[in-house]
Amino acid sequence: MKRITGIAVLAVALAVPVAALGDQTTTTDNQNAAKECKALLKAEGTSNFKHAWGAKGKGRAYGKCVSSKSKDEATERQDAQKNAAKQCKAEKAMTNADFQASHGGKTFAEFYGAKNANSAYGKCVSTNAKQNKAEADQKDQDTITAAKFCRGEQTKDSAAFKTTYKNFGTCVSKKAHELNAQRQQSQ
Repeated sequence: MKRITGIAVLAVALAVPVAALGDQTTTTDNQNAAKECKALLKAEGTSNFKHAWGAKGKGRAYGKCVSSKSKDEATERQDAQKNAAKQCKAEKAMTNADFQASHGGKTFAEFYGAKNANSAYGKCVSTNAKQNKAEADQKDQDTITAAKFCRGEQTKDSAAFKTTYKNFGTCVSKKAHELNAQRQQSQ
């Protein structure tokens, strides 16, 4: 009996699609996605939210939003980590003189508050990954802010809104890009 159960478990494990193994979302990704979708729902209003997520019921739209945003969160997190590693490899490869010239006279290890360059690399990756993820999260926040703006414009004068933007999604996209560009210029 144990042998049959073991074979059944192995068969089920092998039957898991490869795509499912590639899904790297975490509980944190799902929680962040749920928060983002709640904020979008509030900012866009039920009608715009349903339309944006292509669902007939609010519950289905919310589920589609969370599913999609969870994947986005996982991708943002993974990209932040990969890019941080690249950034730190480039910094670590700099000569001490070049690094010090661009980092207030501090060495790589000193700048990242580590005992040596190897432990500094880990701190560098961690620091830059957090910063990269925060930048991606700010873009998500720009979309929520843009949705609030667009809903306000839509509520003020529906006819003028349609003439100016054609639809809600166009307005949100345009405004989010403007907000992002403004933030980039101020940095």
